[in-house]
Amino acid sequence: MTDVAAGAASGGWSPERSAAGGHNPYLIAFVVSIATFMEVLDTTIANVALRHIAGSLAVGIDESTYVITSYLVANAIVLSISGWLSTVIGRKRFYMICVAIFTLSSLLCGFAWNLESLVVFRILQGLGGGGMATSEQAILADSFPPEKRGQAFAIYGVAVVVAPVIGPTLGGWITDTYTWHWVFLINVPMGLLSLFLVGLLVKEPSGAAEERQKLLKNGLRVDYIGFLLVAIGLASLEFVLDEGQRHDWFGSNLIVFFAVLAAVSLLALIPWELSREDPIVDLRLLGRRQFAACFLVMLGTGAVLISTTQMLPQLLQTELNYTAYLAGLALSPGGIATLLLMPVVGRLVGTVQPKYLIMLGAAIVAFAMWHLTGINGDITYGYAALSRIFLALGLPFLFLPVTTASYDGVPPDKTNQASALINVARNIGGSMGVALAQTVLAQRQQFHQSRLIEHAAPSDVGYQQTIDALTRYFQGQGSNASDAASQAVAWIGRTLQQQVDFLAYIDVFWTLAIVAVLMIPTAAVMRPINLGAPAKGH
Repeated sequence: MTDVAAGAASGGWSPERSAAGGHNPYLIAFVVSIATFMEVLDTTIANVALRHIAGSLAVGIDESTYVITSYLVANAIVLSISGWLSTVIGRKRFYMICVAIFTLSSLLCGFAWNLESLVVFRILQGLGGGGMATSEQAILADSFPPEKRGQAFAIYGVAVVVAPVIGPTLGGWITDTYTWHWVFLINVPMGLLSLFLVGLLVKEPSGAAEERQKLLKNGLRVDYIGFLLVAIGLASLEFVLDEGQRHDWFGSNLIVFFAVLAAVSLLALIPWELSREDPIVDLRLLGRRQFAACFLVMLGTGAVLISTTQMLPQLLQTELNYTAYLAGLALSPGGIATLLLMPVVGRLVGTVQPKYLIMLGAAIVAFAMWHLTGINGDITYGYAALSRIFLALGLPFLFLPVTTASYDGVPPDKTNQASALINVARNIGGSMGVALAQTVLAQRQQFHQSRLIEHAAPSDVGYQQTIDALTRYFQGQGSNASDAASQAVAWIGRTLQQQVDFLAYIDVFWTLAIVAVLMIPTAAVMRPINLGAPAKGH
């Protein structure tokens, strides 16, 4: 039986495609997860350091956000084509090049002397980081038979899910204790360790090497137009999602221009790539019911995970006066819960149909978002931490089954492409989730303010009674009549604004709950997979 036939019969797995060689494949799973943890951590760790970066480099807060957006844009572009690059260059070689670029650029970021240099180095860092996840997931998919993939992705999933959770906490602590430079410099020793272990333990599987030779046999045909459409489309989309709220969305000609550019490029990409023999992005995978459902669920998972990772610390800092470190620390118990549950779900993936696990996970996440709609000015640290724990309990039931099921029925020579698209879904979903959350927050703040201010008119009896009671209170504290009246009005204004903010955050969490609920019917259309498929090869 040929490699491809054997792989298809066994869910895309054959011994000739394993990167483990003579080593334990679980050791390989741990080794490739080191760089994953480092890369995913970097998507959130810099967020809490933006004020320090802005102050150190003498720029505004708005300008400092390019440190985040430049990384995300470069990351998204490389993610989409990394499956093709991995096949052309060789999976192990491409992976090590990406880790090396990421490590070197992290060092350069740590020594950046102005905003322009930092943004350039962050773009370079995003280019390196974007290629790592694709190679890692393809290595795991090919090194484990279907019935054991869940356990392998559990190890990998710890890095992907826990890293964004501890990122704000670690970033806040590093920035408060040392300087923002160390937010980037801590990647250097981890990158060097990853390079050493990958070079020593991971092998280039014979099956992947044969695919590369076959691809290059008739000369390398580079899909330049496809690459250009992907780069322009994803970069423009990322810009719209990241900058839309700051520029009043489609009230800005700049946002309209990039939105049209993104739409035209991505729409043109579909017929172009479908007509290519060697497409740089294999969109045919999205025509598979199983893979398309996994893609959509991963979009939703990324949206909820990344947006809540940003919104919850933001809520705690702006409304409850938490420090950056304490706000990040509120997410930590959730990271521990995920860490403990990952191995359990990893075993369940081998015995329970992924669609049912995904539906359970989506229901838990929806419950976590509903729980957050109970926020008010009196919530405790425990309430915030418990909300994150609820979310953390649902994430493994989403991430692991989706990642595992997405490779079901995918030919072995398409695992690189499948991995690239699933990672694009997570990143784009995260950007869409953050954009959605920030837009809902801003618009609902305006709505609630306009409604609540109706009851703060001098003609309102309740308002007058409140003013009188507060004026007497402040007079009792030693203020004269004039100052006490001013203090009463100011107190009502602050209280009103806080209520407006809390009501807007509640609307955000209701919106994210709806996103989670929509993942349930999406998972329901997935077909069952053969959980007990025996490993087949030559």
